[in-house]
Amino acid sequence: MVMAKTWVLDTETKGTGARVVPLESVLAKRARRPGLNVVELQRPTTPKAATEPDPPQRRSFKVRDVMTRETLAQGVDLPTTLDLLGDVRAIVDVQLYVWDVERGRWRMLDLDEQRALWDARRLRRSDPAAA
Repeated sequence: MVMAKTWVLDTETKGTGARVVPLESVLAKRARRPGLNVVELQRPTTPKAATEPDPPQRRSFKVRDVMTRETLAQGVDLPTTLDLLGDVRAIVDVQLYVWDVERGRWRMLDLDEQRALWDARRLRRSDPAAA
């Protein structure tokens, strides 16, 4: 009975390519080479100092009237912003901004963020305990 040989691609040639050789010859060549000492590097296991995360900063909002371009409020917190939005007729009548701490400038809220504030305003108006 003839046993099938396993052939592998030998890529350790010094020429311009690889060649297909029997697996036994590759294993024999590796056995003749001096062994490499494999050392697993480990990072020091010193525990990191437990630092408390910075407390979250309160968001600061700015509200501008679209028609007059007048700033109705600037640097106000969320409850004050919601109270101010209670007097606004429609969401498209104002532009809403939030202070971006990382960039150091006002960032206009996108439509989804504006809708979230508008919905919170509606809930605040319907909840008598919020007033």
